[in-house]
Amino acid sequence: MGDKICPDAGVEPGLRFACLLDGQGSATNMTWAGVWDWEPTDGLLWVHLERDDPAAQEWVRVDSGLDALVAEALLAEDTRPRVETIGDGLLIVLRGISKNSAGARSHLGDDVGFVPLHLWADGKRVISLRDKGHQLGALRETRLAAFRGQGPCRPGEVLAQIAYRVIIDIEPVLDSMDDQVDALEEMVLENTEAPHEEVSEKLVRRQLSELRRKAIHLRRYLAPQRDAITRLQREDCSWLTSRDRILLREDLDRLLRFIEYLDAIRDRSILLHDDLCALVSERISRSSLHISRTSNRLTALAALLLPPSLAAGLLGMNVGGIPWNTDPQGFLYMGVISALCSTAVFVLLRVKKWI
Repeated sequence: MGDKICPDAGVEPGLRFACLLDGQGSATNMTWAGVWDWEPTDGLLWVHLERDDPAAQEWVRVDSGLDALVAEALLAEDTRPRVETIGDGLLIVLRGISKNSAGARSHLGDDVGFVPLHLWADGKRVISLRDKGHQLGALRETRLAAFRGQGPCRPGEVLAQIAYRVIIDIEPVLDSMDDQVDALEEMVLENTEAPHEEVSEKLVRRQLSELRRKAIHLRRYLAPQRDAITRLQREDCSWLTSRDRILLREDLDRLLRFIEYLDAIRDRSILLHDDLCALVSERISRSSLHISRTSNRLTALAALLLPPSLAAGLLGMNVGGIPWNTDPQGFLYMGVISALCSTAVFVLLRVKKWI
């Protein structure tokens, strides 16, 4: 059936890997031929398949011996995290962090996604499925541990270790989001009179929007994943031991801490958005006040210049009867009258507190 070293995965169509667990923490590699020849008396079988590969789909539907409803559930396109008991077996759907292929983009960023992992366990074998383009580190690390002699010994422990690694892979994503919030807080608290202030505001708004969308997407799946693992550690399957339930309970506690961590990040982003809105409103108010003061000054200046302008307009008309037309002191008289009128207007504006 193979050797004890960890062989390459994905060599045969549809089969990422298959291994026979010896109950002592070690595993032996298997091929499609070994999977077809496997008998329950051989030991615990773990088969990991590519859900969207025709060869894997045919094996699940025809050769696996699974109930038709179970087979279709395992091959479903996209499902939320859940746990269903069928006989003495468990149908499990979880969500895990996957590295995306080059150029792919997800709700979590440019290079990672939160993708489904379908599992079936019945005490004699564990069947797991994920899409071809997904790379779930949780499964890879569990398999490598088995080939190092540090893997799971029981089917319940296989589920507990996969759940543990699926959950622990979320922590770097949450840490990255927390660092983003810290950086955005520093940007908001910078001097609001900076030369490129408006550009910074647009950047902060865009990054805050992306961060909140990411938090919503994560929360959408972490909450049902919490419910799924809660139900998993409470299921009354004959092959789930008390040790398995303790491990699953620890996984659940860790997931609950991560959900609280995510909620704290979301709340900080909401407060940060409110602070940014307050800063923008304050800046708009200062700008409006400055414009209003400038407008008042210009209005006052126009009012002060109104008497001279009116006098100049009247005396400039080409009609008879213009006073002091021939008097050498006429210009002086008009200058004095205009100054007195402007002074009167100035005093009136000051009394009314318009300037």
